[in-house]
Amino acid sequence: MFKKLSIYYILYIKYIKCAKMDLREIRGLAILSKGNTPLMVKENEWIIPSQSTKTKYTIQNANLWTCSCPDFKYRKTECKHIKAIQFFQKMKHKTELNEFDLETEINPVKQECPFCWSPKIIKAGKRKNKNGVKQKFYCQSCSKYFVDTPLKYVKANPKIIVLTMDLYFKGLSLRDISDTVFQFYNQRIHFDTIRRWITKFSKQMDSYTKQFTPELSGQFHSDEQMIKVKKNWNYAWNTIDHNTRFLLASTITKGRKVKDAQKHFNEVKNNNPKAIEPKYIITDKLKSYGKAIKREFRTQSKRTKHINIVGKRHLINNNLIERYHNEFREFDKTRRCFKTEKTTQDWLNAFKLYHNFIKENSTIGMTPSQKAGIELGLERNKWLSLMQKSTVINRKNV
Repeated sequence: MFKKLSIYYILYIKYIKCAKMDLREIRGLAILSKGNTPLMVKENEWIIPSQSTKTKYTIQNANLWTCSCPDFKYRKTECKHIKAIQFFQKMKHKTELNEFDLETEINPVKQECPFCWSPKIIKAGKRKNKNGVKQKFYCQSCSKYFVDTPLKYVKANPKIIVLTMDLYFKGLSLRDISDTVFQFYNQRIHFDTIRRWITKFSKQMDSYTKQFTPELSGQFHSDEQMIKVKKNWNYAWNTIDHNTRFLLASTITKGRKVKDAQKHFNEVKNNNPKAIEPKYIITDKLKSYGKAIKREFRTQSKRTKHINIVGKRHLINNNLIERYHNEFREFDKTRRCFKTEKTTQDWLNAFKLYHNFIKENSTIGMTPSQKAGIELGLERNKWLSLMQKSTVINRKNV
């Protein structure tokens, strides 16, 4: 199983010297140090042999620790057998975590001090805690120590956080993700904690990626899809570039009038201020598109041409944007509905980030951002690399 004798013996000696432990805790460690491994009968129930007799005691933890030994029966306090099970769980938990590669030694994007931004830094050992191993650095300019990590003031392991983000945008529900993390990593994480992680870091990454301007083909595909907010159906407008599959904007509105379509195309322009004006915008038969495109693009230049695919579907199609809608539905179907229009817009922006910078498009063989000339140098774990880069920029801005 694992080197229980040597590990427990070391712990036994270590904790006996520690004055913080009471007598029952010391005796509990003594049970484990002798090699008496508890037998797990079922979830939250164990059997452990007595130290002095051949009797075996049953320990249960159903919201309250109980033991069949005389000590617990008469004193109603946690006995040495319960203490032994508690230590056993902690030790097993640590061993299971070590079986997975959860060490988070992450090289900094730029070898700079986060306090004075000096490049004169050197490695100064490692710091190890229950969340993993982190590289410590020493700044020779300001004489300060620091740990380079993308998660300041967050105790959770960065790899666990980006794993939850990846699973969420691939269609799993928050509760399913919580269960998956518990099964594979033995960590209990509340589903609302996962939601806060995803919201916080997706906004941070989205803010970082907005500084880059994509190289577009000038041929856009636009369409809208229905999306449920509370009990009402709203509309999500999306525009995608033909060659790069880069999603330019995703806008939530309550209706499909001209003002709603115009709001979306205004966002397309604002998100790409330095990008070239589109030559063609391909849409379906909805009449709102024509007037909205004319107001937003043709007032500046007469080059933009609106192509309505009605009667031309055998020559021109809008399959690219329809394909994106199918991709979004895989994410949306487990959500059931969103709470407010604002949170819906936040999730649309977060999924746009996932589509553009994380998910590799099977047709072009790379992410849309790479096809659009935005090369961020992301490593195999794109989520972790993007989180790291966005955090460094965020620190400088602060």
